[in-house]
Amino acid sequence: MQTMKKNQLAVSLFTLRDSCKNEAGFRETLKKVRDIGYTAVEVAGFPPDMNAAAVRKALDDAGLVCSSTHENPTLILDNPAQVIENLNTLGCKYTAYPYPAGVVFDDPASMDKLVAGLDSAGAVFAKAGITLCYHNHAHELFRIGDSNVLAEIYRRVPATHLSAQLDTFWIQAGGANVATWIKSMSGRLPLLHLKDYGVNPKGERHFAEIGSGSLDWKTLIPLAAEAGCKWVIVEQDVCPGDPFVSIKKSYDYLVKNILG
Repeated sequence: MQTMKKNQLAVSLFTLRDSCKNEAGFRETLKKVRDIGYTAVEVAGFPPDMNAAAVRKALDDAGLVCSSTHENPTLILDNPAQVIENLNTLGCKYTAYPYPAGVVFDDPASMDKLVAGLDSAGAVFAKAGITLCYHNHAHELFRIGDSNVLAEIYRRVPATHLSAQLDTFWIQAGGANVATWIKSMSGRLPLLHLKDYGVNPKGERHFAEIGSGSLDWKTLIPLAAEAGCKWVIVEQDVCPGDPFVSIKKSYDYLVKNILG
């Protein structure tokens, strides 16, 4: 069965956000990431003392590439040209709309505005050779008639203007089937957030290192490869201790057990 390769693995710098608050911390973070073995990162905002050119220089110096970015959702919709300029500087072809801030999913007018904004911005990105993706959380699985919000977003915005960055944890948390969603996005899934779903003895859910939760990665990652995924990206919103220890556990599991 087809699978993803080690050089298609990245880590989201959102996981390491507390050590990326200035250029010195950002550079030290990149060094630690590269020392673990990662060769790519997803950039999740710039430190306040850095611009896109400085971030690109730091990536180059660390021997890392930018797989993708998460951008301010308002900037994506209102000023896609600025995002495109940053992406071109970073040498990156993928960005994700990270969170539907202010959107009310049971308000048709609010949904219409989001869909129109994604469609319009996605057209600008596509013309520039950039792929706009949508990053989901659990609440996009909110039911709308016989469908749900996430399915409706992908139905209403053409694939030429919007692709998917499915988040495995949040699909599971929303009560949906991760494998089914990956298969349904075949040809439209350049990015996949790898985030394991842990449950403690009380049944409380938590973010977990890859391989230490309940998700079946030996099935999911080959399915992503078959769906045409370009990057699998480790992200752990909250770590139980040192986040560098967590991302190393995830890296070691993936490289040992799954990635080609």
